[in-house]
Amino acid sequence: MRRPERLRISGRVMAGALSALALSACASSPTFYGPAATPGAVGWSEYQIEQGRFRVTFQGGPGAPVEMVSDYALLRAAELTLSQGYDWFRIADRATTQSGAGRGPRVSLGAGSGSYGGRGGVSLGVGTSFDLAGGGPALSQTLEIVMGRGTPPREPDVYGAREVQRNLGGRAGLRT
Repeated sequence: MRRPERLRISGRVMAGALSALALSACASSPTFYGPAATPGAVGWSEYQIEQGRFRVTFQGGPGAPVEMVSDYALLRAAELTLSQGYDWFRIADRATTQSGAGRGPRVSLGAGSGSYGGRGGVSLGVGTSFDLAGGGPALSQTLEIVMGRGTPPREPDVYGAREVQRNLGGRAGLRT
């Protein structure tokens, strides 16, 4: 009589575990435009290297497209440039990095045996795992920028801060 009760409890435990697993699929880190709450979290961060020179990083969430991560890094560089009293910025260095690669479905096998009081048994188990929380690797882009005043030089790595803010601010859901 005890055996069916154990199966019923196991069924409840299994249902609870599947429910928790399904909810965890909704817990991925969406990409939004704003300051990163902690190092490595989604959002932007920056630090000053010297007068008029900063390093700006935007960390995207899992699966964020490279274009979005790049645009948000440029937008933050433009905002920072204007807040420091400058008109334009030059990208002195740019790096894009990827984290979380190689996650995906996995399968594992396990076996065991035991004996107790003249009785013995053998078991075999199969386990699987899936990355339900992510949508792929997370990208970040870091820009080292040098700020300037006046008319921007006509060079491919120079950006007018107001124009970048006007053009990219709408993509981030900001009023420009």
